[in-house]
Amino acid sequence: MTKEELRQRANELPPAPGVYLMLDASGTVIYVGKAKRLKNRVSQYFQENAGHNGKTRAMVAQVDRFDTIIVRSEFEALVLENSLIKRHQPRYNILLKDDKGYPFVRLSKGEAYPRFTMAGKISDDGARYFGPFGGRRETHLAIDAVCTALKLPTCRRRFPRDIGKDRPCLNYHIGKCDGFCRPDGPGAAAYQERIEQACRLFSGKFRQLEQDWTQQMEHAAEALQFETAARLRDRIRALSVLSKQQQVIAGICADTDVWGVYTGQVRCGCAVLHLEQGDLLGKEVNVFPTAAGESSEFLSAVLSQYYLDRSVFPREIVLPALWDGADTFESLLSQKAAHRVTLRVPLRGERAELMRMAARNAQEEVERVTSDSERTSKTLEALGALAGLAAPPRRLESYDISNLRADDMVASMVVFQDGKPLKRAYRRFQIKTLTRPDDYAAMQEVLTRRLRHYLDGDESFAPLPDLLLIDGGEGHARAALEAVTALGLTLPVLGMVKDDRHRTRALITPQGQELGIEHSPPLFALIGRVQEEVHRFAITYHRQKHRRSVYRSKLDGVPGLGEARKKALLKHFGTVSAVKDATEEQLCAVLPRQVAHSLYDKLRQEA
Repeated sequence: MTKEELRQRANELPPAPGVYLMLDASGTVIYVGKAKRLKNRVSQYFQENAGHNGKTRAMVAQVDRFDTIIVRSEFEALVLENSLIKRHQPRYNILLKDDKGYPFVRLSKGEAYPRFTMAGKISDDGARYFGPFGGRRETHLAIDAVCTALKLPTCRRRFPRDIGKDRPCLNYHIGKCDGFCRPDGPGAAAYQERIEQACRLFSGKFRQLEQDWTQQMEHAAEALQFETAARLRDRIRALSVLSKQQQVIAGICADTDVWGVYTGQVRCGCAVLHLEQGDLLGKEVNVFPTAAGESSEFLSAVLSQYYLDRSVFPREIVLPALWDGADTFESLLSQKAAHRVTLRVPLRGERAELMRMAARNAQEEVERVTSDSERTSKTLEALGALAGLAAPPRRLESYDISNLRADDMVASMVVFQDGKPLKRAYRRFQIKTLTRPDDYAAMQEVLTRRLRHYLDGDESFAPLPDLLLIDGGEGHARAALEAVTALGLTLPVLGMVKDDRHRTRALITPQGQELGIEHSPPLFALIGRVQEEVHRFAITYHRQKHRRSVYRSKLDGVPGLGEARKKALLKHFGTVSAVKDATEEQLCAVLPRQVAHSLYDKLRQEA
């Protein structure tokens, strides 16, 4: 379908809640989204001059058709969107890890002695599931820590089949298990009681279980049941050790989740800090392969995937921003959790500081996995998009004119390849055709000479640049474009505009359209670096040439000393200063005696 056909079909959609699926020409789902009003949301993608970010523009360019599913409420749209994202794994959705990245704890059903194991996903098998957890290692640690605290068996024996068949294993002798394999062991009733206590731990009731055990221990001590009190004391101590293992409890017992978001140049990421009653219990960090837009848009996409498949929910979620529909998401979480879940955006205080800490964690991980070449590639993509190019400009050429008077005008050409200076390709030009200072005419002369070298087959001037960056405003860019067009070539040209303080401000087209670069700090830095480098190279050459011309003027006015003999003198002595310090006999080695005598007298008089 054409874009106009897509726009027309979007305008025919009803203003009802639902989910939409964008498909490419091969029928692959490339994006899944939800909407409170399908017509309004879907039609935005196909509007002319829509202010989409780069990722959305790329997605819309590949859309061949779209499907919609109308539902009864926003709740249903949220749940359905999450389900479809996990099923299709669309390319342009911000995706969390698949189910293998978030394992669950499974408690078997229908056994006198059920066991805890790790499961990759929830199955409809009647078993109880807890989680999901941050990773496989954390899940194994959680099972081991909970079983150790309650002295439940973790060996391979199965009960009641293996009771009394062999001696207790090492876990019993080191105090990690109460020996349920012994004929005189605690028995099935005690096992079931501890399994229920373990379920309460996995369900997030850590503090409550600790308080219950403390109360039971005190009652047992008052009743002089010191052995029972001692066993309860040991369990409480084991729980206190468990609480210090942050990676074990992360994601299980959090009363508060604090989210931090960071959008890098290439990737974006988020970090979640889990807290219970003010204690930091752990963190999870996710990095995504594409840069995100606004924080609210990012959170809207990620939080649904993160929470809707979980069985345990925090009471408070601290976020850097809310989005349109956040209240609906809050209500949905409260329904699934069977308690109030609050979304909060703090502006100051301890929560705000924790949110900044989470953002720093996200930033550190995003920057760690992003290479310099990826950052440069993304910057060049942004420059290409701004300049309207079909591909990122890998080779940039920049030009600057420097002069004090017509006979002292010079120009510089610097080359950046893949965002880095290519100094062996730098060139200097001396302006030859002008009798008065004229930056525009000088720019045309320089570019004409440079491009003619290329057209004449001079390999030192190959290849042509992907983009010309001219130090100056609209007039400089227009003069450069005229020189390019006069030779029958087609090259994109942009001027680099400076502000009143001589700092890079924007790019400008030959037609006078200003292109802002302040919104992209990496692009702003690249253009600033190019502009500083071409100016430095031009001014350095100009100063060297001016210095040489000043020195050479000291040799003027001597009868018989023309340009050829001046060059011979400088070649023999190296510098004008060495010529000034030479004796008359030393000058005679290069010049006729009469000329050498006249020069020697002139230099002595000036001294």
